[in-house]
Amino acid sequence: MAAQLPTPVGTEDVVEVWLVLRPREDGEALGISDLGSRPPRLRNHLGPEELDRLRGARTEEIERATAWARSHGLAVVEASPRDRRVRVAGSEAEIRALLGRGVGVSGGLEPPEALRDSVVAVLGLGPTPFARTHFRPFPLPDLPFPEAAPLSFTPPEVGALYQFPAVPSSGLGCLGLVELGGGYDPSSLAAYFQGLGLPVPQVASVPVMGGGNLPTGDPQGPDGEVTLDLEVAGSLAPGVRIAAYFAPNTDQGFLAAIQAATHDLINRPQVVSISWGGPEPGWPVGVRTAFEHAFEDAALAGITVCVAAGDSGSSDGMTDGLAHVDYPAASPLVLACGGTRLLTAGGGISSEVVWNDLPAGGATGGGVSRAIPLPAWQSGAGVPPDVDPGSYRGRGVPDVAGNADPETGYRVLVDGQAAVFGGTSAVAPLWGALLLVCSAQLGRRLGFLNPLLYSQIAAGGALRDITKGDNGAYMARVGWDACTGWGSPVGSALLRALRG
Repeated sequence: MAAQLPTPVGTEDVVEVWLVLRPREDGEALGISDLGSRPPRLRNHLGPEELDRLRGARTEEIERATAWARSHGLAVVEASPRDRRVRVAGSEAEIRALLGRGVGVSGGLEPPEALRDSVVAVLGLGPTPFARTHFRPFPLPDLPFPEAAPLSFTPPEVGALYQFPAVPSSGLGCLGLVELGGGYDPSSLAAYFQGLGLPVPQVASVPVMGGGNLPTGDPQGPDGEVTLDLEVAGSLAPGVRIAAYFAPNTDQGFLAAIQAATHDLINRPQVVSISWGGPEPGWPVGVRTAFEHAFEDAALAGITVCVAAGDSGSSDGMTDGLAHVDYPAASPLVLACGGTRLLTAGGGISSEVVWNDLPAGGATGGGVSRAIPLPAWQSGAGVPPDVDPGSYRGRGVPDVAGNADPETGYRVLVDGQAAVFGGTSAVAPLWGALLLVCSAQLGRRLGFLNPLLYSQIAAGGALRDITKGDNGAYMARVGWDACTGWGSPVGSALLRALRG
């Protein structure tokens, strides 16, 4: 439903905020944890109609929210039960008077008292950009490429070292990428894959909230992120279809991109890779709750979500002297992907340790959440208490890892320029591509994997344990650790474990 926007007050611009409502049915009530603990062959995921019916907002709560907005002079731009949001508009002064609660990263907006039982968050007026990329360029000197980066790899070389399974003759499905800015140059993309002797992936650029494939021409800006995602995923899963969901880098845009991927009936991605995020303290409880509900939708629909764990070590780039994890990697509903430094000899892996170039460079994110409780499926992994005062026992990050050190990074072609990129932004699409290949081999969606990973897969030799190095506050060790999780993939063994 739509309405005429109100006339701005004075010279102030009209702004739009979203009243985000709770889902009709809770994820745990629908058995997400039980679903995630089953082997793929025993999983039954929700179809699109069933997902909308069970997870959409209640009609009466939509009506209450729209009535509240109109009673306070705000225009109702749209009400979407499927996306659980009511979009309302007014002057910024009006919005802040009704919903403002001080100053915060999300604009200091909170649900009105009258709607606290149904509205979980108010999105809008937050900072722009809202999230940051998680890739790191290798600083190339004035030397011919690739001699300038002798330790770097093409993505297929990394895939071979990690024993990626072969793409089945029946082909692959679709991998979704969430992108919050920038774009890619199709001619550079074609040249890159032709240089590797691989098919150029079919890329569908899906606009979300007015976003689109809008390259800036700066390889070290968001174009670098978009192109790294495309080239890593497309070359590790040859023949993959990729849907890139381009949205504004705002709290609204980020959430809308995840929802767009989950409800995309044309591309229907089986895996979604996210290489964007930010320090957990910058995510108010309500905003994080809205994202958790979106990740529940994805899990119930059979979509595996892989998220980069961050590139600034255990501080996550904050300067308060404390340890922090990155969100949305800290969500218990996603596969959080940390970073390693990978070296080879004789055609195999000779060394793999925690990626840490600090203080001059970057390091893998990882640690213990102070906002999200320890999930039941992680209780036996030996997640330590948070290193900061209070020793909170929360969700441990990451779950898995892969090559991310820029010096041992990935050779890419961005905006026509050859470069080497690292960062956990490369690890999320790497794992996304691997899981998509496994899904195709099994003929089934994998969906939410964390409970199965921690209870069965990790103990079965499907991951290479990383036992040396640190990311600042946390040390690698035998078994799970807050630097590299369970370790890097052994693709053939992972496929066997998933068959089980």
